[in-house]
Amino acid sequence: MLPCIPPRNFITFVEQLYSKSISTALWVVHAFWDISKFASFMSEEQMYRVALGLTSGVGDKLTKILVSYCGSATEVFKTKRGKLLKIPGVGPKTADALLSKQTLLEAEEECTKAEKEGALMLFFTDTDYPQRLKTIDDAPTLLYLKGNANVNAQKIVAIVGTRSATSYGKKITEEIVEGLSHFDSMLIVSGLAYGIDITTHKAALKYTVPTLGVMAAGVDVVYPAAHKGIAGQMLAEGGLLTEYPMGTKPEAPYFPARNRIIAGLADALIVVEAAIKGGALITADIANSYNKDIFAVPGNVGSTYSEGCNRLIQTHKAGIFTSVQDMVFMMNWEKKGLPKAPPLLDLSALSEEEKLVVSLLQQNKEMLIDELSWKSQVPVSLLASLLLGLELQGMIKSMPGKKYTLAQNR
Repeated sequence: MLPCIPPRNFITFVEQLYSKSISTALWVVHAFWDISKFASFMSEEQMYRVALGLTSGVGDKLTKILVSYCGSATEVFKTKRGKLLKIPGVGPKTADALLSKQTLLEAEEECTKAEKEGALMLFFTDTDYPQRLKTIDDAPTLLYLKGNANVNAQKIVAIVGTRSATSYGKKITEEIVEGLSHFDSMLIVSGLAYGIDITTHKAALKYTVPTLGVMAAGVDVVYPAAHKGIAGQMLAEGGLLTEYPMGTKPEAPYFPARNRIIAGLADALIVVEAAIKGGALITADIANSYNKDIFAVPGNVGSTYSEGCNRLIQTHKAGIFTSVQDMVFMMNWEKKGLPKAPPLLDLSALSEEEKLVVSLLQQNKEMLIDELSWKSQVPVSLLASLLLGLELQGMIKSMPGKKYTLAQNR
């Protein structure tokens, strides 16, 4: 039986239920409230969510603080100025901006445009919002999604690279996508740009793998325009995703910001070809800061568009990509229809120090060599030799960034 809920708290209560279970929320509404009023409330809440993003002085971090303090986007705009000023990060100018009616009019217009475009708005409190992004501090609080992509797919791989892709790079990209097509619940992400990005999307369409294009513009502004046709096809097998309002034109700062979404969405990031400077390496650096698995396709020494990949490998920021099979082994993914059956570890032939290392890795998915040394009390110089021996026996795997994991964990 549901607890007695004071009328003034009913909206907040239903909204909390809605974010966790739509069916439960609807049941409550049917039982206690008129369904038309609930639909009106959710429409209003969506408008206020958009308004937060349009309000001067309110960024993603402050949006999260405001919603946390007030309970919902709607309540933020209904909170009195004095109380707003007590919230960390809210100054007089921001409080005045939140009380302005102009922002609400702009938000209402934005919601109408999104609806006409067929774009779904995902707020950070929604269950459909990408779960992987919820763990990232600088993730956008509002996303626009067009298409049918499952942004919470079981496996998400991002493939990025230079806009000036070589024939070799395009060939490798297509081979990677073909290999990934043999896995269930797979989503392939890229940035819809020239070169490796568009090759990735085209290959995903060819092999019927859902593919998502993360944009540095409004969801209704495909850039470059030459890719409108491919973007349209992607809506049936994936979709388009952006943090920018409708009609936003692409600008230089938006591309690095877009890259953080690509990095945050992915379980694994593959860099196919990249110069020593460029967007692909920015994405790789961001993915590293998010502790994502990164792989780079090695290239010829002296080749301009292999320098970036070779540098990532040289500096241990990425593992060497040799085949999809090796990558999925590292990720511990199974092909369609194949159940997982991890082998039992035989520790009988190991030394006491080796058993201790394996035991620590059994308790932790992956560990840095310094952390292993500290917890095992084995000097790094000796530990490095032990780890090499265990890796040669196939019991552990080395990871980018001087990390180690049990082979059967990946």
